[in-house]
Amino acid sequence: MKIRFAAALLAGIALASVAPTAASAQAVVSGIAIANPSAVVQASAAFTVAQQQRPVTYKPQIDQANVRKGQIEAQLRPLITKLETDAKAAAPNRAALQQQYEQIQQIQQAGEAEIQKILEPLNLSQQYVLEQISDKLDTATQAAMDKKKITVVLDSQSVIKAGQAYNLNQDILAELNKLIPSAALVPPAGWLPRAQREQQAQAAAQQAAAAAAAPAAAKKAPEGR
Repeated sequence: MKIRFAAALLAGIALASVAPTAASAQAVVSGIAIANPSAVVQASAAFTVAQQQRPVTYKPQIDQANVRKGQIEAQLRPLITKLETDAKAAAPNRAALQQQYEQIQQIQQAGEAEIQKILEPLNLSQQYVLEQISDKLDTATQAAMDKKKITVVLDSQSVIKAGQAYNLNQDILAELNKLIPSAALVPPAGWLPRAQREQQAQAAAQQAAAAAAAPAAAKKAPEGR
């Protein structure tokens, strides 16, 4: 069973253009550039430092998860061995084998859920850092565009092929590192990622609208004779 935390702590994605070249000084077609926003964010100084700090800050959770992982594997080992042995019998009991398999699967799934729960603070930490950096990305992109006189930036993941002269990654990265050289690693108590906050706000708005509409609907209801 593999432990996956913080989306495997997102290995940093190398930028397509880390060192500027002479050819990148000016775009071939004026006003057009390409960029990879995710790669820029994950190559930023704030993200890199956070990746280095997180295993230290959250070492107790990582150690706890590793210990629990070892315990679950020790629990599963004899069960798996028995299942393999019973399956090799001359006339294996299919129903019994199915029960053994389901038991192993249940333990594995419960173990994975337990470990993910232990490592949830790491997931939140990574999302917190990414959100802080992403909040500055648009400003950094605009600053890079203004300096290079770019009017249109295309996502490089949607472009089949383009020369290095069009790559704006390094320029955006430089601006991003100036705007946010470091990010807070530990989120405040009760913090939730933006998507969850928006879902909660939407649900609250719907409930408020339904509550406001209820009295009006009651007033419009026809009176019985």
